[in-house]
Amino acid sequence: MFKKVLVANRGEIAVRIMRTLREMGIKSVAVYSEPDREALHVRYADEAYCVGPAASAESYLRIDKILEVAKKSGAEAIHPGYGFLSERAPFARACEEAGVVFIGPKPHAIEAMGDKTEARKLMLKAGVPLVPGTKDTIEDASEALQVAKEMRFPVLIKASAGGGGKGMRRVDREEDFTAAFEGARREALAAFGNGDVYIEKYVVNPKHVEFQVLADEHGNVVHVFERDCSVQRRHQKIIEETPCATLLPETRRKMGEVAVAAAKAVDYVGAGTIEFLLDVDQNFYFLEMNTRLQVEHPISEMLTGIDLVRWQVKIAAGEKLTLGQDDIKPRGHALECRVYAEDPENNFMPSPGHIRYLHAPSGPWVRVDSGVYSNATVPVFYDPMVAKLAVWGEDRQHAIDRMKRALGEYVVSGIATNIAFQIEVLDHPDFRDGGYDTEFVPNYLKNREPSENPMLEIAELAAVLERHRRDEEVAEGAMGSGQAPQAKANPWKQYGRFQQLRGVRLI
Repeated sequence: MFKKVLVANRGEIAVRIMRTLREMGIKSVAVYSEPDREALHVRYADEAYCVGPAASAESYLRIDKILEVAKKSGAEAIHPGYGFLSERAPFARACEEAGVVFIGPKPHAIEAMGDKTEARKLMLKAGVPLVPGTKDTIEDASEALQVAKEMRFPVLIKASAGGGGKGMRRVDREEDFTAAFEGARREALAAFGNGDVYIEKYVVNPKHVEFQVLADEHGNVVHVFERDCSVQRRHQKIIEETPCATLLPETRRKMGEVAVAAAKAVDYVGAGTIEFLLDVDQNFYFLEMNTRLQVEHPISEMLTGIDLVRWQVKIAAGEKLTLGQDDIKPRGHALECRVYAEDPENNFMPSPGHIRYLHAPSGPWVRVDSGVYSNATVPVFYDPMVAKLAVWGEDRQHAIDRMKRALGEYVVSGIATNIAFQIEVLDHPDFRDGGYDTEFVPNYLKNREPSENPMLEIAELAAVLERHRRDEEVAEGAMGSGQAPQAKANPWKQYGRFQQLRGVRLI
C-alpha cells in the first residue's frame, strides 16, 4: 500500500479524499494556487505546495508542476479527484512515465471514452443501447441541418470532446438550427480546444440515471447501483438521489448488466460512471461514461456502506475487488444537495466572496463534504460549489424530510447560496412524487412563485441572526479598543418568530 498520496485538486473533493487517506494511514500532499493558500484542503493535508497563480492553466492544470511536487514530496501516487486533470489522458500517461501511480483508469480508457463520438462507436460494438444520432462529427452546418431534419426535431447538438453542458444546444425548430450549430461549435472550441460536434435525437422528458462501477486490474467489475441526477440547471446537476424512484427492478437489473459490460468493453480500471437517459417507457440509452469519481458519489456510499475512494486507492495499489455483485446490498434511500455560492434571485450568478460565518448541519445520517469554513474566502477563479450535503433515510420520504431539516440548519453569511432554492425544490409536488425529469428545473423556474414554505423563512432568519451575532462581536472589539461602534438595527426582536417557525415554544 502507498505511504504518501498527492491529491491534485482543491476544495471539498480534496478534503474528502484526504480523509480516507488518513483513515488508511496514508500521508496526504496538497497542491494549491496562490488564492488558495488558506483553503481548507491546504490546512488539512500533511504537506502542501504552491503550484502557481490563480489561473487554473497556470496552477492546477500544470502537469509539470504537479509531477514536480510529487517527486519533491516523495508521493507514490496521485489522486486527481474530479474536474481539472481527472479525465486528461496526457496526465495519466505522464504519471506512468514519471513512475507515479495514477489513481484512476488507464490512459487508453480515458481516451476511448473522452471522445463522445468514438465512445458511441465503441458502445455500439459492445451492444450497449444508444440514443439515435450521428456516428461521426459534422463540420458543415447545411449537412448537419439535413441530418437533423431526417431525425425530426427536437435534436441535441453536442460537443464531441466536452461535458458539463458546454457546447450543447437543444433545437426544437428548423429555423433555429444553424445559429445553434455555430454557437455550439464556438463554445466547444473555447471550452475544450476542440469545436467538433455531433447530433443526437433529443429524448423528450427523460430521466438522467447513472450507474456507479468499480473495476480492478484483474478483470473483476461490479456496479454500485444507480443515481437519479435529473434535477439539473443548464445541464448541471443540483440534487441527486438513490435509488431512482421510478426505476423498475427488471430495468435496474438490465441497466446494471449493461453498465458492467460497458466498463469491460474499454478494459476499465477504478471507479467510473455509465450514464443513461431513461424514458417514460423504461427504455434506456447510453449517454456517456465519466472516467473518474463523481461529485454525487457520497449517496452511493451511504446507500451501500462502500467507501468508493478507499476502493480507488486499493485498486490502484493492485489489490483485487473482494466485493461480488451479490455482496453489494442497497438499503434505504439517500439524497445529495450541492451547495453553491450563487444567487438564485439573480439568474444563479456565482457569488464568490468572504464567508463571515458558517454553521453546517449535523445529526443522524447527515454528511457534509465541505471545502470552506467561517472566515474562509470563496475565490472568483473556480467552480462556485462549496459543499455537498448528503443524507440517508429509511425510505424516500424519510430522506426528503431529513434533508429539509438539515438544509434548515445551514447558516452561511457573507455570500449568497442556493440553499433556500433547494428547500423549494424538495417541497415541490413533482419532486415529491419522484416522476420528475431533466426539464423539471427549467419548467419550474419559468413558473416559479414565492414559496410559503416556513423552512425558507427559517433559513433567512437564521442567517440574519448569525450575521448580527458576528456584528456584535465586532462592536465589542471596537468598544474594547476605544472606538465608537456603528449603530445597527437589532434583529433579535425576530428571534421569537425564528423559534416559533422551528416549533420551539418560548417560556
